[in-house]
Amino acid sequence: MAPPKFGDLGKQANDVFSKGYHFGLLKLEVKTKTDTGVEFTTGGSSVLDTGKVSGNLETKYQVKDLGMTLTEKWTTDNNLNTTIDVVDKLVPGLKVSLDTKFAPGTGAKSGSLKTEYKHDAAMVTADVDLGLTALNATAVMGHNGWLAGYQTCFDISKSTITKSNFGVGYSAKDFVLHTSLTNGTDFGGSVFQKLSPKLETGVTLGWSSAGSATKFGIGAKYALEDGAVVRAKVNNNSEIGLGYQQKLRDGVTVTLSTLINGANFNAGGHKVGVSLEMSA
Repeated sequence: MAPPKFGDLGKQANDVFSKGYHFGLLKLEVKTKTDTGVEFTTGGSSVLDTGKVSGNLETKYQVKDLGMTLTEKWTTDNNLNTTIDVVDKLVPGLKVSLDTKFAPGTGAKSGSLKTEYKHDAAMVTADVDLGLTALNATAVMGHNGWLAGYQTCFDISKSTITKSNFGVGYSAKDFVLHTSLTNGTDFGGSVFQKLSPKLETGVTLGWSSAGSATKFGIGAKYALEDGAVVRAKVNNNSEIGLGYQQKLRDGVTVTLSTLINGANFNAGGHKVGVSLEMSA
């Protein structure tokens, strides 16, 4: 099995803190699939504080004989994104993607060419924008559960490296450790542990030499018997996040979440969120 991409190092712990929380949002997502294999995803959200509403429509079609996937996404900001992926056709383990963005209202357009190669011992990615202004690259090596990765960005126009990040981790069956160093100034770490088939916990830690401030958080996810999931997290700023997810029936899931300012409870400013996901 190939190692994860650099951006997915520590993903298990990050998911404990991010998935199942929709603070300050009303969110709806509907997924459908036709008999011909075309997948449609329609989504919308409303920001409770401002009332701003946004939506998107995504279609995905696979041409299996060619190893190609075509994805188109339109948003209510009047942006059209198109992605073409070709997998395992040029070289086994190689994925090549062309990602384009177009705003009909302003005429602005951009794009990038992305590559991803995975092997049992390595995962390598590289992408360059079609304007040839920057080259991004990552590499992750894995051996006996140990993972080591590097991420960089090279500014072509200025011929200089603008990003240099390192990551080291260890992955076992029931726990994952991860540490990172961003541009030589920001240190991060996380621990994920699966204590039982129903209970998962995560701990994150961050420190910056620029401000010497330390960030700390602990979170947990517990699956109940009736298809429900409860989540909780707290950080060193005394922000408490709570979430409850219930599967109403096959293809229908509702999620309730709230963020409480524990440091100043009477001041208000607490946030709630509701999400409804449907698939057919």
